[in-house]
Amino acid sequence: MSPTLAEKEPKTGLSIFESMEENEHEQIIVCSDPSSGLKAIIAIHNTILGPSLGGVRMWPYESEQAALKDVLRLSRGMTYKAALAGLNLGGGKAVIIGNPKKDKKEAIFRAFGRYVEGLAGRYITAEDVGMSLQDMEWIRMETKYVTGISVSLGGSGDPSPVTAMGVYMGMKATAKKVFGSDSLENRKISIQGAGNVSSHLARYLHKEGAKLYVTDIDEEKLDRLVRDTGAIAVDPDSIYDVDVDIFSPNALGGILNSDTIPRLKCAAVAGGANNQLDDESVHGPMLIERGILYTPDYVINAGGVINVSNELEGYNREYAHEQATRIYDTVTRILEYAETHNVPTYTASNTIAEMRLKQIGRIKSIYASRSHFTGRMGELVGRR
Repeated sequence: MSPTLAEKEPKTGLSIFESMEENEHEQIIVCSDPSSGLKAIIAIHNTILGPSLGGVRMWPYESEQAALKDVLRLSRGMTYKAALAGLNLGGGKAVIIGNPKKDKKEAIFRAFGRYVEGLAGRYITAEDVGMSLQDMEWIRMETKYVTGISVSLGGSGDPSPVTAMGVYMGMKATAKKVFGSDSLENRKISIQGAGNVSSHLARYLHKEGAKLYVTDIDEEKLDRLVRDTGAIAVDPDSIYDVDVDIFSPNALGGILNSDTIPRLKCAAVAGGANNQLDDESVHGPMLIERGILYTPDYVINAGGVINVSNELEGYNREYAHEQATRIYDTVTRILEYAETHNVPTYTASNTIAEMRLKQIGRIKSIYASRSHFTGRMGELVGRR
């Protein structure tokens, strides 16, 4: 079976045009502003369903090629995430090359905002790794095409509670498939990461009565989460060795790889981190061989994009939470499709997303053809 679009791993060493063709991107915008020090890349993957939406992350990439690879992969994932979440949005993403701990300044984010404004709505940005509400407000000074801003400015504020709700509901759907019940009471669950999403997720799980194991490289965040939930703290490198029912990655991507997968002692993986499989074509099958059910990350963590997409039509937190709970049904549908068609879960999710993209694409083509035909007929009649 040939890989679907979302299964293709961006190749290194390709030119920009080769990279676009390889990953079927519509547009790549390289942003440089020497006066502020801005170096950024915006990738627009697909706008069949609507304008592309995706966060901007600030990260000290080791090279421009590494930044390009990351933004291509992330923007493609946003297309599939929005499609499966039922949103009328396409996939886009942006990266700012820099250290978020020491390189931040207003001028950089305002310069980035001007680039976003110049795209006239083809790309709508949001908060991602390394960014804060203050940074997003600086961007907003230059463009209206921004989400994830503070409540005081009419935005939704911190999206992590909604993201965590989606992960929680997706985890329950995963448990239903694996254990026959979606109850997580007394289930042993290991959580990688103690950030905003992880903390909210851990509280949901603690309230239901799950037994938690948590880890993070930030000892202060880890200690706080342990105090709040009664979880057991685990050394960061040892989290893969804990004997649990479900492993939930909620920090960095690429953590399911040839070194970590053989160490896992779990029945399922269900977490909110992006791009958990280091190489989908290699490490997806490794999980299957070990009998570990993998719930695709871009499906289960869609609560974030669901949350910020609500800002575009007037934010309602209650409705955003209700939308995030539907991730339970989406995950159930994907897991059932995978079983019925005997395909990996990530192939099932990719296929279902592509079905929606193709369907809407065909409808748009029909309407475009009709519009063109009507316009031409009008011209001919006018000439008479």
